[in-house]
Order: sequence, then structure tokens, then C-alpha cells
Amino acid sequence: MSYLSEMAGTGIHNDIVPDPDWWRGAVIYQIYPRSYQDGNGDGIGDLPGIISRLDHVARLGADAIWISPFFRSPMLDFGYDVSNYRDVDPMFGTLADFDALIERAHGLGLRVLIDLVLSHTSSEHPWFQESRSSRDNKRADWYVWADPKPDGTPPNNWLSIFGGSAWQWDGTRMQYYLHNFLAEQPDLNFHNPDVQQELLDVARFWLDRGVDGFRLDTVNFYVHDAQLRDNPPLPTEERNANTAPAVNPYNFQDHLYDKTQPENLDFLRRLRAVMDEYPAITSVGEIGEGQRGMETQRDYTAGDDLLHMAYDFEFLAVSELKGTHVADVLERFDRIVTEGWACWAFSNHDVARHVTRMGLSADAAKLCAAFLMSMKGTVCLYQGEELGFEEAYVPYEDLQDPYGKAFWPKYKGRDGCRTPMAWSSDAHGGFTDGKPWLPVSVNHMEHSVHAQDQDPESVLNFYRTFIAFRKTRPELAKGDLEVVEAGETHIAFLRKTADGQVFCAFNLSDTPCTIPLPGPGWQICEESPFPVEAAGQEITLLPWQAAFAVAND
Repeated sequence: MSYLSEMAGTGIHNDIVPDPDWWRGAVIYQIYPRSYQDGNGDGIGDLPGIISRLDHVARLGADAIWISPFFRSPMLDFGYDVSNYRDVDPMFGTLADFDALIERAHGLGLRVLIDLVLSHTSSEHPWFQESRSSRDNKRADWYVWADPKPDGTPPNNWLSIFGGSAWQWDGTRMQYYLHNFLAEQPDLNFHNPDVQQELLDVARFWLDRGVDGFRLDTVNFYVHDAQLRDNPPLPTEERNANTAPAVNPYNFQDHLYDKTQPENLDFLRRLRAVMDEYPAITSVGEIGEGQRGMETQRDYTAGDDLLHMAYDFEFLAVSELKGTHVADVLERFDRIVTEGWACWAFSNHDVARHVTRMGLSADAAKLCAAFLMSMKGTVCLYQGEELGFEEAYVPYEDLQDPYGKAFWPKYKGRDGCRTPMAWSSDAHGGFTDGKPWLPVSVNHMEHSVHAQDQDPESVLNFYRTFIAFRKTRPELAKGDLEVVEAGETHIAFLRKTADGQVFCAFNLSDTPCTIPLPGPGWQICEESPFPVEAAGQEITLLPWQAAFAVAND
């Protein structure tokens, strides 16, 4: 019997409730389609496979799914190199399969966001093939072309995130073209209004098919400096590994000119206007900016005519969760991003899984989940996170990620967080009947969905319980946040709406701690997933424990 059949009759089915504000405080579950479920035995996940497992997401309690790219692609960057924006790659299925996915998701009460990669295409895209054919064809200016310096070297010093110069020589046009990522991912020229219009039409194509919004890949990379000015060097003390690993010289520059240009806002306003023609649509932008991440979030989400929300890498890069650092991040966000809405995540398809990155036990993973879903903002969960998955070890001979191959062994790439889901302890974790495109982790199979489903104390059942608890307290989804107390190993804050307050306290360590309640008349929430009791005006938290309290009326 299939997992889907087992779930029949559980009462999960519920239609989408119309709500233009649904995205504020939503829980969005990210699906990496290559690794979620293989439906045809070729070792690669696909849309039919996703459909067969959507009940897992619904039962988790998520509000929406975000599906990483499934468009036609040569797959050099696994779908982030698009060769046709208006079709599904045969590896993943068909447009009919996508339509069926939308119908099934909506039937389960799940909204669907798709990953739009607009900053660049594949070099195999017909647009680029035409653009590179001559300097006077109708798409000659659709990509970023520039003459070499007199000595034949690239036009400026811009670097690719994937290593080396961001410029690739093309012998047909006798010019360089810009690529912020792989050389096979040429950047589109957003200074050309025809390019902008074509991409707006792409967005409309998917909105017409019923999607509920977009995750916008590298949203601050769309527009480059038209003058092609050199980036200045970045002082050593200001470097960080938020956007690129420390081993990457990309971090040596202050990226003032190759991205995050003011003209980008004009395009985002045009995109928002298209989305606003459809009901209850949302957008979340990925900000790849090591020095000015929050400032860019502010600029891209201000008012009601830009992005609905955006995220940078504040918590996607940290190796330890400290109360003082968290308080600083939340304070800076409230001070800087005065109009926008946050989107928080600890893991995704581009970074090492946070259980490994932060060195978390199962109890610590539960605490971090509760903390993530108690902050003010929308939450993104990455497939396998709800199972407490660690970063998988992928030997060099099995490595697929070009980023990892370029910087091995100091940086091992992104394959360790992209290995297939483990649904059972069967061969290949129930992911496929064939040879999986990446090996399924043995550790993951030991902590599969099937194994954890039957354990009431499992990480999976904790996620389900906490998401259900969160839905009983609207303060946790949409309330304001006020930090009450923060130390290296603990943090406490209030979540407030006009109708109530919830006091949230977290012990971020393996040592017990005592935290005072905000005042007299507060009591622990009966629905709280943590078995905590207050003694007078104080709460004693055991290692990796949280408390949630409300004031007596």
C-alpha cells in the first residue's frame, strides 16, 4: 500500500481559504524536486513523486510549498540554468503533471510557490544562442556583452560566485559576456526593456497556471552597473562567509557595481504590478548580499509595490545560535527594515544543514525549530529538516555540484544537503527503485519518515505538534516582537497582537537556566509542546527547553 493510500480518510483535505495576507507568518516547506520522490524509477525525483508525497507536507501543518526549479535545463546547475521558462523538463514530468500538482496541493490546503530564476539563463537557451550569433540580431542586447580591454583581458574585475572571472570570452562576437555564476549561465541584460517584458510574461504564464507566488532566486543580481565600474576591495576585517564560503575570493570585493543596483527596484515594481492582478499572490526574494543584506531587504520590501518579503543569510550562515546574536539580528531588523516583512530559515538547498552546522542533538533540533517558528516573520523549512537530518557525507567520486568541485576540499559544495529524502529504511530510503542521483544517507534512513512517524518523541512529531500549537496562538504568526532578555545561552521575548501576548523563553544550551516571567499573573500555555512549570515568578528551563506563557485575564 502506498503512503498516499495510507493517508486516505485522515481528514487532511481542506480547500484554500481566500486570504490576501496568508503569507504573513506562514510556514513554507521547500521541496528540492530532484531529491524528494522519484516517481518513475530513474533515480531522480519528479513532479509525480512530489504529488505522491504532498500528504506528508499537509500532515506536517505547513501552509505552502516552494518548489525549486523544474524548468527545461541542461542541469549544469541542476535547474538553476534554464533553457525554457515555459516548460517542465522531461526529467521532472510534463506541464500536465504540474497542473495536477497544483490541483492536489490546493486540495490539501497547500499553496504553491515556484522558484523563478530571472537573473540569468542557460547558455543553451535560444535567446542566448541568438544573442551570441552576431552583434546586430534582434536579441543582440539581451545579455551583458562588453569589449575586452586593449590587452584582451576582461572588461573589469568582477568575479563569479562559482570561481574565477565573471566574464567569459565568446569567439563569435569577439566580446565577453557576464556570468555571475557558471560560465554556462549568462546574465540577462535588465537595462533592455524587452528583456524585462519577456520575463514579466514568464511570470504571468505561471500565474495563469495557478501558482500562488514566487521565490525569486538571486533577486538583487538582476541589474548590473551600466558603466561596468570595478568593484573596490573589501577590507579583511569586513569579510564574511554569508554569501560565499570563506575559501572563495568573491568575498575579497565590495560588490558595489555587479549587483544590487537602484534600477532593480523599477523592475520589481513592474513584477509586483503583474502579481497584483491575481488574488492572494506572494513573493519572497533571496538577497545575496554579504555587507548590506538587511538594507537591501528594506529597500526591496518597502511599501506595497515591491516584494512581499525577502531573506538574506543571517541565520543560514551561523554555526551557533547565541541569544545575544539573535537579539542583535532582531533589533537590527526592526530598526532597519521598518516597512518590510521578514522571512527566516536555518537550512535550504544552498547551505549545510543546520543540525550539522550548529552541532545539534535531537533535543536541540527541536528547540531550534520552536525558536525559528516563534520569531516574527514567515518561516521556510527545508525538506528533511523536520526529520532532524544531518548534512550527508558525499564522497568526491559521487560529487555532482560544480561549486563543490571548484573549491574542494575546503568547501565540499551543496550536495550534502541535497541528498534524497528517506521515507523508509528500505533500499534507497523509499526514494527510488533505481540508482539515486546522489547516495541516500544511511543515517537518514535510520531517521526516516516511517521510523519517526511511529515515535511520539521524534523530531518529526515535534514539528507537527509545534506547528499545530503555533496555529492556536496568532501572536506567534503575526504579532510584534519585543526582546525582554538575552544572554549567550538564552533569550526571551514577547509576541504581541491587539488581542493578546505570548511570552517565549528559550534555553539555547545544555545547562539549566532560570528566566523570570514578565510579571505577576502569567501562566504556562497548556498547549505548549514543552513540559515546563513555573515556580512563582520564574521558569526553570532544562537543557534545550522552551517555555510559552500567557497573562491571566
